[in-house]
Amino acid sequence: MFDKPLKSYINGQWVAPLTSTQTLEAINPATEEPCATIALCGPDDVERAVQAARAAFDGYSTMPLERRLALVEKLISIFERRYDEMVSAISTEMGAPYDLSFNAQAECGPGHLKETIRAARSMNWDSPIGSTGNLTYEAVGVCVLITPWNWPINQLAAKIGPALVAGCTMVLKPSEISPLSAQLFAEFIDEAGIPTGVFNMVHGTGAMIGDALTGHPEVDMVSFTGSTRAGIQIAKSAADTVKRVSQELGGKSANIVFADAGLEAAVTRGILHCFGNTGQSCNAPTRMLVEASAYDAAVEIAARVAAGVKLGDPMEKGPHLGPVVSKAQFDKIQALIKAGIDEGAQLVAGGLGRAEGFDRGYYVKPTIFAHVHNKMTIAQEEIFGPVLVMIPFADEAEAIRIANDTPYGLAGYIQSGDLERARRVARKIRAGSIYLNGAGQDYCSPFGGYKQSGNGREWGVFGLHDFLEIKVINGFNPA
Repeated sequence: MFDKPLKSYINGQWVAPLTSTQTLEAINPATEEPCATIALCGPDDVERAVQAARAAFDGYSTMPLERRLALVEKLISIFERRYDEMVSAISTEMGAPYDLSFNAQAECGPGHLKETIRAARSMNWDSPIGSTGNLTYEAVGVCVLITPWNWPINQLAAKIGPALVAGCTMVLKPSEISPLSAQLFAEFIDEAGIPTGVFNMVHGTGAMIGDALTGHPEVDMVSFTGSTRAGIQIAKSAADTVKRVSQELGGKSANIVFADAGLEAAVTRGILHCFGNTGQSCNAPTRMLVEASAYDAAVEIAARVAAGVKLGDPMEKGPHLGPVVSKAQFDKIQALIKAGIDEGAQLVAGGLGRAEGFDRGYYVKPTIFAHVHNKMTIAQEEIFGPVLVMIPFADEAEAIRIANDTPYGLAGYIQSGDLERARRVARKIRAGSIYLNGAGQDYCSPFGGYKQSGNGREWGVFGLHDFLEIKVINGFNPA
């Protein structure tokens, strides 16, 4: 499918690293076999990518908005024409089952790009303000975009789309764990005729090029999605040059289930959502808080539902889960499952070891712990695997207290037959997105978190604003 090793894309050309000779194999998590090899960039490759973006900025940022939108529309058409390639790439590199990859993972690309265009056309980019002033929005500048492996195209599109529309130029560092989808996306951009230097992509590890990217004096903004630990380091690196930093980080989201919620449906929905993408979503509802009067019944339902969850080959159609992304992730999840057992939580489904029926692949047993209290390791740490903890609560006040007793604040979920109560509780949860009774989220809604879940908001007009500066010209409209 691609060159071996995968090349980076700098100043409109596919290039090998200038001096680095290191390579890294990306592993198919279902087979444990290499699916790609990337040529790892060094700081000198970052330098030429940033300089290409800087040289392209003046011309691209002043290009008429409609011309930029036309380029993104062409990008969408190419993506849709090559959609099946993207589905295959995502399933291969990070183990997303075919149905999930086709219906959600890959679909995020055109979905976000189309919404960004709609948002741009609905914005008032230039308008009077006050007695003599004029308010205008301008591109923030050269942007570094650092994206994760778990929803690779979602994050690429949610950053690249608004950056392109805003008039920014950029350097992308995709996850080295999932390079195939990023390589395809870069091919789409090249085919769309995005002007030279506007989009650049460097393959590499955070250890090798992270600081070179985030601390570069010619970079105006860093947009990062990933772990809170890495986000802290990026903020420190960017601080010396006072860059704008937008971050979407970890989560440990509570799903509050009241006794009047319709228990069978609410618990089933919560478990399947938690296990979706094999638990590898930052906003997954990984803490199920259940009203005490319904707790035992909820645990019985949970055990039954978990027993029916199937795992399978990511390349096959069907409602099964795939493997987790890597051996390192598998080992981390195993350690946290063991911590739950050691700390006295009751294992009601799953547990340690590779899932039954698999002699290879990073297949984790779908796992549920009951009789958990919120100070346990498994209730506080982001596990990022198919592991759910169930915690009882006495009343509404305690549910809110437990839900907010976390360093994170990305999402919250509430299940109740009383909509007014659900709304009331939602307003008291310290998180960026709240979902009532199974509701989803539209591409136009802001996505991001409170506390150590990050800052800034992505998606739609809110994501577009992340890549724009506000300028007021006073005296522009004399009285």
